Amino acid sequence: MIRGLRDRLDFTRRLGFRLGALLSVAILPIGLISLGQNLHLSHEAQRSAEIALLGRTASAAAGERALLLSALGSADALGPAVLDVLSRSGDCSDLMRNFIERSATYVYAGFVPLNGLSTCNSNPDVDAVTDVRESPAYQKFIASPGTMVTSVRRGVVSGRSVVLVAQPLYRDRDLLGYVGISLTHELLRSTHAINFGTEGARIVTFNHWGEILTSDSASEGAEDDILPADIPLLSLLSRNDTTFRARANTGEMRVFTVVPVVPGLVYALGSWSPQLAGIGMFQLSRMGAVLFPVALWAVSLAVAYFAVFRLVLRHITVLRGQMRRFAIGNRDEPPPVLTDAPTEIYDVSQTFHNMARILIRDEEAMENAVTEKTVLLKEVHHRVKNNLQLIASIINMQSRMISDSDAKRVLRSVQDRVASLATIYRNLYQAEHLDAVEADRLIGDIVNQMVNASVGPGSNLHVETQLQPMVLLPDQAVPLSLLATEAFTNALKYAGIPPGEDAPWVRIRLTAPEPHTGMLEIENSIGAQEIEGEGTGLGSQLIDAFSTQLEGEASSGMEGSSYVLRLRFGIEEATPLAVGDNRSVVLTSAARQGARH
Repeated sequence: MIRGLRDRLDFTRRLGFRLGALLSVAILPIGLISLGQNLHLSHEAQRSAEIALLGRTASAAAGERALLLSALGSADALGPAVLDVLSRSGDCSDLMRNFIERSATYVYAGFVPLNGLSTCNSNPDVDAVTDVRESPAYQKFIASPGTMVTSVRRGVVSGRSVVLVAQPLYRDRDLLGYVGISLTHELLRSTHAINFGTEGARIVTFNHWGEILTSDSASEGAEDDILPADIPLLSLLSRNDTTFRARANTGEMRVFTVVPVVPGLVYALGSWSPQLAGIGMFQLSRMGAVLFPVALWAVSLAVAYFAVFRLVLRHITVLRGQMRRFAIGNRDEPPPVLTDAPTEIYDVSQTFHNMARILIRDEEAMENAVTEKTVLLKEVHHRVKNNLQLIASIINMQSRMISDSDAKRVLRSVQDRVASLATIYRNLYQAEHLDAVEADRLIGDIVNQMVNASVGPGSNLHVETQLQPMVLLPDQAVPLSLLATEAFTNALKYAGIPPGEDAPWVRIRLTAPEPHTGMLEIENSIGAQEIEGEGTGLGSQLIDAFSTQLEGEASSGMEGSSYVLRLRFGIEEATPLAVGDNRSVVLTSAARQGARH
């Protein structure tokens, strides 16, 4: 598991990854500083924009502020005059009518006592008593006496949509009623249009009860569309001089500003689209504050990797390819030197070129020496084989000149031994590798040679061979082949017809029952008749001597109707005689530490 994890994380050892990691650490402080500064600048710019929106909202409501303050001041100034003529209703009404006639701003002025029956007002009907008890403005004042500014859909006297400004009237500490002055909504709205005039922006004024006083739209109910959804106007009094984002009743995300028009009495609510307010740009600037360091990091990595690739990695890749090709045997000529590489890599390439040139030269010299040695050694084996065959021929000629059968038999055995040696050397000089002999082929050749020479055409002798492929060193092949010659000679000599069979037989087997272990078995049939005569015992002595050379264990004896000789010996390591080299060669830069190529 740990090894698998290590293999998956092996990419961290690459030069490109490590360079990227180091550059990331180096750029990190700069990126953090840039991020902090950009976020700070974005916050300051947003704060400046919010202050500007507050100023624009206050500027849009400046005309209405002036009218309302003037109305409050006028109502407060009419109070002492009303107290002087309050007992004379006619004079009080004249006072109010003269005030309205001299002012082009107001449409109503009057005093409303606590009983709601007003006889002092600007009503043209001099003797009329104005009943305002059903007026919402009167009811609000009775419920909460004090200075107020409220909207009246239809004035009792003027009959128009007005905003009523009321100041309580006291005599000493006794509340007598209130002095009210009315301004039309059209007049107040006109101040918005002149001073505001910004497409996509809206303004609404409301009193301290959260009631809408005026709006810059003349359409009834249009002001509800620009108000923040699910946020009562009364709760906005705590957001005095502030800016916030919320969804309007239309579902559009807008920016809202709240500024006081008449502190404690009237407030202005500005409703702005994010595009007009520029808040969306600040969101983008915050995103840019994050993306800029990331882009700086990515560009730095890209430039660094491109520079490293151009200066280092591509040359290392070419050099690695040259080394791989050289390692797998492509050595026709030394690899070219990377002349356009940096000095350090150029020096490495030059060194590898010189090393490859020296190795190619030395390998050529070694190959020539090995070839020459091989030719000479094969020539030696060939001449030894010819000499042995010549000796065998001389022995054969000598045996023909001798009439004594025992002498002929002795010479024949010597000839077979010499012929076996000749066969061994013939296999040696014909073999592709001089340090290894195919034992199965060698023993097969010796058996065929002895059968052709010793078994006549009319003989019924049956020879069976079971030879498993086996490669031996010459030091083992020579005594094994000589032992096989002696044992096979004895088997041919004493083979008889066993009971129940028609012909004698000889079996020879060469197997490897276990790794690095060989087994030679030579078996011949035994007839019912007794063996006449006795041998010299030389063959048994030779078999024992050859077994000792092989460091093997030889055993022989009767097994049923056959005689068996077994030799068990160890096989020394020899070079396999393969047509091609099937070794797996792994050449990769990701080779693990300690791996051999």
